[in-house]
Amino acid sequence: MNMNEVDAVRHQAAEFRQAYARIREEISRMVVGQADVIDGVLTALMAGGHVLLEGVPGLGKTMLVNSISQALSLSFSRIQFTPDMMPADIVGTTVLTEREGGGHELVFKQGPIVAHLVLADEINRATPKTQSALLEVMQERQITVGGRTLVMPQPFCVMATQNPVDQEGTYPLPEAQLDRFLFKLVVGYPTEQDYHSIIDRTTSGEQIELKAVSDAQAISDMRALVRQVPVSEAAKTYAIRLVMATQPGSAYAPDLVERHVSLGASPRGVQGLMMAAKVKALLDGRFIVSAVDVERVAADVLRHRLVPKFGARASGVDAEALVAAAVAAVKRPHERL
Repeated sequence: MNMNEVDAVRHQAAEFRQAYARIREEISRMVVGQADVIDGVLTALMAGGHVLLEGVPGLGKTMLVNSISQALSLSFSRIQFTPDMMPADIVGTTVLTEREGGGHELVFKQGPIVAHLVLADEINRATPKTQSALLEVMQERQITVGGRTLVMPQPFCVMATQNPVDQEGTYPLPEAQLDRFLFKLVVGYPTEQDYHSIIDRTTSGEQIELKAVSDAQAISDMRALVRQVPVSEAAKTYAIRLVMATQPGSAYAPDLVERHVSLGASPRGVQGLMMAAKVKALLDGRFIVSAVDVERVAADVLRHRLVPKFGARASGVDAEALVAAAVAAVKRPHERL
């Protein structure tokens, strides 16, 4: 690149960081604490991926997604999943309606999935048949129903929640659907100081109203910039070996993975590492991805893509430990950026 192109790239990267900071600051006015979760959700949104939020009820997962839609001036739809929900309740269906002048006609009523941000609340409470209705829309950004195809508005993002404790009446998400989430973020309990802020914000007469600090076009432009970020060969090799380290039988898999993993991460894992790492590079002021960026997003990208063996839990080995073992087994290359 010549100097003019370099200056233009630097200017775009600086604008990206400033826009991200404005969005994050506005969301933090409503959501107390959870800094890592906010960063994770925004990173996935900028990378063009979907997010699975796991945590017990009452931690503000719904509030977080709703706050993002307000700060970005995006259309928002919340779907409360239940065991009796059908696919048509999500994507829409054709209904018979009466005309004003008499007679009847078939009219398509689109479902709540048609929105910029879709909150799939307690997704594991729906049956596999209903869960599968999300597969096409999450992958293809479109739905086909009643012989017609509806393209989702852009940017489009599904943010699903699930309760890791209450397993009665739930249907675990199949690996094919889990693999379509860019991130799985674990939402933890607030700190003691956060509880003070929660009380002050939610039990007083003060009403917090978020203002729009961005819009759909701006987010689409930020996504386009993310895809332009180049990746160093060292970072690419590191990401590939990191994913291979989660696959039993590969040359990079550590002993813990060999003993306790049934299925490792798929090629979508490498794609996820690359896209998320590009966002991290931009936020760090660089227009090239390094191995450090890949390592920073490894846990969020890979924790839900591993299938532990039956005896892993009995041995006290969870997905976090398996991803950590894979990261420790792959040596990060030295780079000069």
